[in-house]
Amino acid sequence: MPRPIRVLIAKVGLDGHDRGAKVIASSLRDEGMEVIYTGLRQTPEMVVNAALQEDVDAIGVSILSGAHMTVFPRIIALMKEKNMNDVLLTGGGIIPATDAKLLNEMGVGELFPPGTPSKDIAEYIRKWVAENRNFLKKI
Repeated sequence: MPRPIRVLIAKVGLDGHDRGAKVIASSLRDEGMEVIYTGLRQTPEMVVNAALQEDVDAIGVSILSGAHMTVFPRIIALMKEKNMNDVLLTGGGIIPATDAKLLNEMGVGELFPPGTPSKDIAEYIRKWVAENRNFLKKI
């Protein structure tokens, strides 16, 4: 039996609005995933290091501060440095469609706006992991 999907939920920078991140963390747990919530005011380095230590399948970043064009590219760069190509980087918050498209082109997964049903997010993560999980690395 494969292990449950492990997801790290992070709040990066000075963004102190964490209700959405906590709701998503709780919803993903209800969907049978193991969730690690980093808490507030994390750096990209802290997020990537925690993801490595926790051996997660996905990183979800909640961002409402407008710093998405700084935060996501930095996390992607760190993930590439550490060969984390079997880990999904996704997230949500207030991200304009044009910025989301640029971030997707850089390697960030789907980005979810406020109000997205949590079941849709869980299903996206499940599908991505099923298609991309590196079973040999995880065993």
